[in-house]
Amino acid sequence: MTQSLKTRLKNGEAVHGLLSPNVEATTLEQLALVGFSLYILDTEHGAAGPREAEDAARACELAGMSFLVRPQGPDPKLILKYLDAGAMGIMMPGPREADDLTRLVEAMKYPPKGLRGIAAVRANRWTFGKEKIEDYVERVNDEILVLPQIETLQAVANLDDFVRVPGVDGFIIGPRDLSMAMGYPSGPARPEVEQVLDRITKTVLDAGLLIGTVAPTGARAKELIGKGHRILLHSVGALLKTGAAAYFTALG
Repeated sequence: MTQSLKTRLKNGEAVHGLLSPNVEATTLEQLALVGFSLYILDTEHGAAGPREAEDAARACELAGMSFLVRPQGPDPKLILKYLDAGAMGIMMPGPREADDLTRLVEAMKYPPKGLRGIAAVRANRWTFGKEKIEDYVERVNDEILVLPQIETLQAVANLDDFVRVPGVDGFIIGPRDLSMAMGYPSGPARPEVEQVLDRITKTVLDAGLLIGTVAPTGARAKELIGKGHRILLHSVGALLKTGAAAYFTALG
């Protein structure tokens, strides 16, 4: 049986993924074939919803790529739709208080660990499969990835409380939003921002949790892995941009 994404991460494996709004099946299959093993569908900044997420989940599963969603917001009913569609984790944007994380865990896990409602849905194969529903509930509660984002100064200030919330598996740093919040709209490539990123990383790792962030280049990904990051995220648009730039630069 293939190891779950959570197991691979807990075992120390670095996972290279993409955070993008793309849902076209052929594109997702090709991304898996060139080496990416995680796809996070960005519905916060994209137009996709639960219907498109279901098709994207199918494509990722067939290609052997783990599928997560960044939702538009913390609405538990919306989160439920993405999980029922087949997402095995949520990357939640914008939490500010520890209570936000508690509600996220409640929305994502079945009782007794949370408040997620159950029905015959795609995530449990509409109950048509051989897995008993009680086994499904136990497995999903163990395998689901709860990954809030750190992208505001309030979140940074509350990080010590964040890392103590039961059920949270780790955090994804949003470097561009964080640099904006710090007054640097040009982006996170400044020593002041890097210092904050390193402090966040240390706090999360010291708590025994997972940490990840954006890695715009392979060299940056390697650097971040050395610092303890295990979730490295690129984007489809950025890959197209850098590939096109290299092509046209070579033309002279």
